[in-house]
Amino acid sequence: MSRLVDPAPRQLPAPEAVDRAIELLAGAERPLVVLGKGAAYARADERIREFVESTGVPYVPMSMAKGLLPDGVREEVQRSLRLNVGSLLRPGELREAARRCSWGIGRARAERGLPLDALLRAFRLGGGMVWQGLVDETTRRHPSDVRLLVHVAADVWNFVDEHCAIVADAYRQTERELTWRRENRLRLMTAALLDGTARISDLPATASALGLPEQGRYAVVLAQLPAGPALVNGRTPVDLPGLRVQWYREGGGDYGIVLLGGHARGEGGRAPGDDPWFHGTHAHGDPSPGHGELPAGDGVRPRGDGEHDRADGDGEGGAGEGGGAQERPRAHGLVEDAGDIARVLSAPPGTRIGVSPVVDGLASVGDARRLADTALRACPRAGGTVVLEENLPAALVVSAPALGAALAERVLGPLLRLDPSDRDILLDTLTAWLACDGSAQRSAARLYCHRNTVLNRLRRCEQLTGRSLTRPTDVVELSLALAARTLLDPFRTGRADGAEGGGSERKTAQY
Repeated sequence: MSRLVDPAPRQLPAPEAVDRAIELLAGAERPLVVLGKGAAYARADERIREFVESTGVPYVPMSMAKGLLPDGVREEVQRSLRLNVGSLLRPGELREAARRCSWGIGRARAERGLPLDALLRAFRLGGGMVWQGLVDETTRRHPSDVRLLVHVAADVWNFVDEHCAIVADAYRQTERELTWRRENRLRLMTAALLDGTARISDLPATASALGLPEQGRYAVVLAQLPAGPALVNGRTPVDLPGLRVQWYREGGGDYGIVLLGGHARGEGGRAPGDDPWFHGTHAHGDPSPGHGELPAGDGVRPRGDGEHDRADGDGEGGAGEGGGAQERPRAHGLVEDAGDIARVLSAPPGTRIGVSPVVDGLASVGDARRLADTALRACPRAGGTVVLEENLPAALVVSAPALGAALAERVLGPLLRLDPSDRDILLDTLTAWLACDGSAQRSAARLYCHRNTVLNRLRRCEQLTGRSLTRPTDVVELSLALAARTLLDPFRTGRADGAEGGGSERKTAQY
């Protein structure tokens, strides 16, 4: 027959461990006692109560120590009253304990969200009640000594003011800590979305904390400010009126997760303005003109009628000069909102901004961020806004810079080796002609020269590069090579791209 002996052996901490704990509590600025199951097993509630009440050190009971000490408001008030009155009678012994008690009350009320004004009013009311109690008790027991209270009145109210200040300091410090924790949590959530590292299971909590719908439509804006402008009140000076934006600063750029209205086609068909999550209206501009046809015939030469610089289109590629405009097809079947972002945003002059395509859901924000990075690399160094979907050729060039540099050297090599003055004139003329949809007349107006001068320069470009401006594949090579030279050459400042505007105005390059 077996018998269990000593089922719970008694374990005592080493004396040096106890000494270290006492030294730690004595030297701490804001000590905190954590009560665990060991205190409950040892049935040390009376000794712990005496320690807490005599020192005023705040305490937190763990789950196994609940009920070991009273933690209600009544008990808290009693402990505070005992320490505060005792501090008036024995300041050298209980002053620090009373201050720690008041500090703990201010911290606890801040964590619970109680307004500071209400807390201070309660402290002052308590001080008034204590004073009135002293007067009443003295009148009842020693009526002749009531006049002596005049000499201690100043001490009592100075004590109340001192502890109100302690409570207010503890409250504000705790409030700052809570605010920092909350903001840091939001920053970490935003960073995880942009990095694409947010777990699917965390998306509902992230959406709730950021105040964004999990299945909304989003685009990412990346803004790189010039050296001069600084943050305005801690925020980026880039403004997107009417849109809900969650900003995040990383390195030298500001990322904005922009919530857009509307739905993907075939998913409800609701208009952007009908979406309850969409704050503000869209700023729809005129539809973008379609690309005109390339010059027809053998080379570039003036036409006899003096009116048109290129052949009429075949009915599919858009109108010629002076013809009607053609709206671009919408990408991915979504309402074209990335362009609207570029139209409504405002930023300091010289700011470089990249706008990603629209994506569905917070889970895809990481993909949008990478596309916004690509859009920014396609932005001229002089500043401007690049919508990735409208600048895909430039995006291809910056995505493979080695290939882009090789293409620029292969196609434009003979031009680049000319005298700098001749080189810049020919390159600017070719760039203007491409931006004007192959119209020599409009190119001449942009360059402030005669139309025939433009045609002569273009003919020389054909001779030097060995490419024909009537051959579509050659025009594509020339346009990509010009884009590579503009975006990849560190000494290039984007003169051609900035010829018609600067600052934060939208630039949609025509390649």
